[in-house]
Amino acid sequence: MTGASEQLERMVWTQLASRDIRDPKVLDVFCRVDRARFVPDDQKPYAYDDRPLGIGEGQTISQPYMVAIMTQSLDLAGAEKVLEIGTGSGYQTAILAELAAEVYTIEVHGALLDKARWALESLGVTNVHYRVGNGRLGWPEEAPFDRILCAAAAEEVPEAWLSQLGDPGVLITPVGGFDGQVLAQITKRGGKLDRTEFCPCRFVPLVRSDRKTE
Repeated sequence: MTGASEQLERMVWTQLASRDIRDPKVLDVFCRVDRARFVPDDQKPYAYDDRPLGIGEGQTISQPYMVAIMTQSLDLAGAEKVLEIGTGSGYQTAILAELAAEVYTIEVHGALLDKARWALESLGVTNVHYRVGNGRLGWPEEAPFDRILCAAAAEEVPEAWLSQLGDPGVLITPVGGFDGQVLAQITKRGGKLDRTEFCPCRFVPLVRSDRKTE
């Protein structure tokens, strides 16, 4: 049987490097963060497939390519403070924690956040801050953020995220409904917002919740 490290390396080079993932820092971190650590036991045989997998609560861990293209589009240098909307399995969180200085992650499902936190802490990750709450509200008391990433699709980008985005700053999120979604990159510079849409995608919808924070 092929070892996990070989499967992980094959995943990176066949699904990411052979496409348009070119940032060597991104490729390196995907080689070091094992996706299998973040999927449920019954999904582990498929951990290195380039597809989303169910993690409970109607949520998924995104396909490796989508995590990679969103990460690459953030253009992280290492000193950034990042807000992540939708912790999910914690896989994207782990990637961000390797590439940025601090990560603030929000998840509406407390059970998922507990599992993700356990997985991250078991790997020795110490630069992540956790909150159960409504991601649409962001994390206002910790704003501004150099980067914001959302791993669920909203019809429109919440104003709270735009107001909490630093200047300069970059926000990456899927936008759209069930009839079609694309990734959107919003940059803020000199008080002006610039939006570019790229890469068709399909994410679970951003949960609507009246919960504020816990």
